[in-house]
Amino acid sequence: MTGDRHAVVVGAGIVGLATGRALAVRGWRVTVLEKESRAADHQTGNNSGVIHSGLYYAPGSRKATLAVQGAASMRDFARERGLPVEVCGKLVVATDSGQLPALHALADRGAVNGVPCRLITPAEAREYEPHVRAVGALRVETTGIVDYRAVCEALRTDIVAAGGEVKFGAEVVAVEGRATVATRSGVVVRGDILVNCAGLHSDRIARLAGARPAVRILPFRGEYFELAPQYRSLVRGLIYPVPDPSLPFLGVHLTRMIDGSVHAGPNAVLALAREGYRWRTVNARDLADAAAWPGLWRLGRRYWRTGVAEVARSVSQRRFLASLRELVPDLPDDSLVPAHAGVRAQAVHRSGAMVDDFYYERRPGQVHVLNAPSPAATAALGIAEEIVAQVG
Repeated sequence: MTGDRHAVVVGAGIVGLATGRALAVRGWRVTVLEKESRAADHQTGNNSGVIHSGLYYAPGSRKATLAVQGAASMRDFARERGLPVEVCGKLVVATDSGQLPALHALADRGAVNGVPCRLITPAEAREYEPHVRAVGALRVETTGIVDYRAVCEALRTDIVAAGGEVKFGAEVVAVEGRATVATRSGVVVRGDILVNCAGLHSDRIARLAGARPAVRILPFRGEYFELAPQYRSLVRGLIYPVPDPSLPFLGVHLTRMIDGSVHAGPNAVLALAREGYRWRTVNARDLADAAAWPGLWRLGRRYWRTGVAEVARSVSQRRFLASLRELVPDLPDDSLVPAHAGVRAQAVHRSGAMVDDFYYERRPGQVHVLNAPSPAATAALGIAEEIVAQVG
């Protein structure tokens, strides 16, 4: 049964669909608008499929709290719905002694966040991953893998079962009042509230709705390889490097996927389009939008060396393989096969500071989700509850 209150959700990624479902089960009539022809076509459908544990995030942050809660709720949801899911755990490995202090600090952070993890010796690390190189490692037990596209389909099914609808091919071009939304196809949807979960285009939807967001979305492409089938046995689970705490990216890593393939990556390069999954994909409007934001240039001045290194790794498979060999030295020269890329919607302040947590802006009758990077897929059910609470 649907109620008299009508919620319009923009974006059928995992956060939008989870939010639509959370509203629908509370009696809202829900319409989800998605410009693509299917759900989860961008960030959700192109990520690594990992259920994150909450290890990396600042204690007390939304990321830390919602990732720990979300890991449990996502596992439970997948199991209840009969979806592919596996709790395989992962290793974070230090490959030289200079990384050990950061590894120990990461273990301390995990303990504060309530993440089951323990420091182990190199010999113990090789019991989990026989081909790994490590001078020390952190074992994280609650990390898992799942099929997020399948999760999204289950969420969509729940919305429809509750009387709502998910409209595909419905690109939003105008918003009037609180939640009267027009699409490019001419459909007009009149709602009582608007929830903007448009990911790569969330700041633009916010501006259409009359907001003046304090951040701009900059697209960062994450490029992946896969291990050729004959080399998949070199990786049993998930192998991550010790991350650079000054960056929001975790570094290239090796991830066994739910289908048995092993993904390697991603790196992180500024894309030339918000949906720039390839170097040759260039969008003049997106470039102009980014160039007009002072935060881009301030960010570039701060991290130009990192940017140059990422671009070099992007154009050189040899460099990419060298980064992976720091973790697994036995990877042969022919071990990598190109795989899909993803694009991360990174919110950046005018100052050039990257937003490091989930970030929302509110207006009367509206909630705009303007930063929902990893672990947003893990935490999607919890993020949805938080958004519903903001809706009131």
